[in-house]
Amino acid sequence: MQAASLPSDHFSDLLGRLPPGLDLDQLALDTKAIERRREICGAEDLLRLALARGPGGLSLSQTASWGEMIGLAEMSAPGVKYRIDKAADFLDSLLTCLLAQADQSTPLHWPGRFLRAADGSSISKPASKGTDWRIHGVFDLGRGRFSHLALTDCHGAESLAHGASVDGEIRIADRNYARAGMLHSWRTQSGSRVDFIVRMRWNAFTLLGPDGKPFDLVEHLSALPDDTAPHEVFVQAKIARSKALLPLRLVVLRKSPEATEAALRKLRRQAQLKQKTLKPETLMTAAFVILATSLPQEGYKAADILAAYRLRWQIELAFKRLKSLLHIDQLPTRTERASRSWLLSHLILAVLCDDVTQDVLESFP
Repeated sequence: MQAASLPSDHFSDLLGRLPPGLDLDQLALDTKAIERRREICGAEDLLRLALARGPGGLSLSQTASWGEMIGLAEMSAPGVKYRIDKAADFLDSLLTCLLAQADQSTPLHWPGRFLRAADGSSISKPASKGTDWRIHGVFDLGRGRFSHLALTDCHGAESLAHGASVDGEIRIADRNYARAGMLHSWRTQSGSRVDFIVRMRWNAFTLLGPDGKPFDLVEHLSALPDDTAPHEVFVQAKIARSKALLPLRLVVLRKSPEATEAALRKLRRQAQLKQKTLKPETLMTAAFVILATSLPQEGYKAADILAAYRLRWQIELAFKRLKSLLHIDQLPTRTERASRSWLLSHLILAVLCDDVTQDVLESFP
């Protein structure tokens, strides 16, 4: 793994970017990361050790040698592992403090509304063929940084519940978030002071028309004119095990022939790999981009909603940076405690990197 540890004379600059008044030593004591001061004298040294082992790209033995070389601590490789494994809750709490400091949105696209994108990224253990860990992120599009990062195991489903909302927020998400119950709960908990824009599949919701009768989305799409103008329709989505209904405004755009053909190739390739037969409805609806939103028609044009959704790629790029620059996808650990500490140290550095970029963005021409 390529080493990318911070120069020793820059660590004080990193500490200067922590929230003012944050007592790292008390945080380490509260989370039981440090109970007896032996090899590690304080929380700053523990954080430095975790960053060297995690995003620094050092092995356990290299971390031990590096720590001894700079006078940090004289520890064996098993001793380093024990200390860093025990620091998982400390690193998680520090990440929460950093994100709380960064949670200041900037209006974008619509006055008084804050655009944020939600997504998740999967991490696998060595030799694993599936998802072992999932990073949940919310990306503030107005400030160009993460406003929320959380780590769960493979059972942590993608949901808008990850990351507290702010009044006036519009959260943008892909197809995995198109679930009526979750969207309804998220809006209800905020007193309907937030809105969403999510992409959806043709069968994501059980839909009713404004008159309460079943609404056939496929039939509606097949009747649309063959043009490139956005179309919209108001419907309601049923919520499982509930009498409540989720009002939805569907915004539909027909793709270009080239984009449609590319989507069909991808669908057929995935179906072949999974040995499944594609439904005719899936093939037909591949020609459309379908968005579901809670935004009203007044003040929010269909074309603007489509343009706002395209900004969602910013969080995709942010996750790619975590993997290509910080190598967070190259998880070397196998145990739960070691993996948590290793991944959380990466997320801490990611938030601090976001903080550094704000200095540049504030003076951008």
